[in-house]
Amino acid sequence: MKREVDLVVISDIHLGTYGCRANELLQYLKSIRPKRIILNGDIIDIWQFSKSYWPESHTKVLRRIMKFVTEGVSVHYLTGNHDETLRKFSDLQLGNFQLSDKLVLTLGNAKAWFFHGDIFDVTMQHSKWLTKLGAIGYDSLILLNSFVNRCLTFMGREKMSFSKKVKSKFKNAVKFINDFEYTAAELAVEKGYDYVVCGHIHQPEKRNISTGKGEVLYLNSGDWVENMTALEYNKGQWDVYTYSASHYDDLTSKEIDLLDAEDLSLRLDVKILLAQMKAEVIVGQ
Repeated sequence: MKREVDLVVISDIHLGTYGCRANELLQYLKSIRPKRIILNGDIIDIWQFSKSYWPESHTKVLRRIMKFVTEGVSVHYLTGNHDETLRKFSDLQLGNFQLSDKLVLTLGNAKAWFFHGDIFDVTMQHSKWLTKLGAIGYDSLILLNSFVNRCLTFMGREKMSFSKKVKSKFKNAVKFINDFEYTAAELAVEKGYDYVVCGHIHQPEKRNISTGKGEVLYLNSGDWVENMTALEYNKGQWDVYTYSASHYDDLTSKEIDLLDAEDLSLRLDVKILLAQMKAEVIVGQ
């Protein structure tokens, strides 16, 4: 049975890179029935996009998202730094799909502010070439980490995360994360928001942050490279979802067959949706 969820926030998928965990994300997307989805930046990694690397699993993720659109689910794509090229099309709306840079929603009696978060990254703003070089290095580190973890698994040893170890060892990395979270919270308090929801730093989080002017619930959806996390809002409650293969071990053969059948229908649904979008653009012109 698919889980009913009011709102799902996913960020930093980095489709088109070796580090992307598309298969795991696909399993997650197949297991939920959301009313609204927010893709909070760095979904497609245009910085590192290469025609030589685009697995079928990455295409399936896009099809699954388009499938939600055809089913009437509101899908908001908020741009990040790795897909900043899309910012020239900001405020585009086609049916249930909306592309923008930020979003404000009223959830119950609370206001939630959603944006990727790269505006707080000083290096990103002033030394973009250095940031892009770092992204390539990060992707290489993840690729090496994957190889090492396969070896560790083969030897019956516990997996490890190179990136998390680097972040925990260097005080500057920890300070950057803390500064990022506090800055986002401080700005949200000033604007009168109850929730501030970011991505960008690949650090899943849910915690109340107090500033000199008030308190706000800071949330970060993490990523689908290392942490494999998402934010879920359901019945007035926020939770950080963390992927685990064991969550899907209990699927019956009938449920698996149904999921496979859905995959076969995706191509047709996406073709119909694209035709509808094209028609709307032509009419709008």
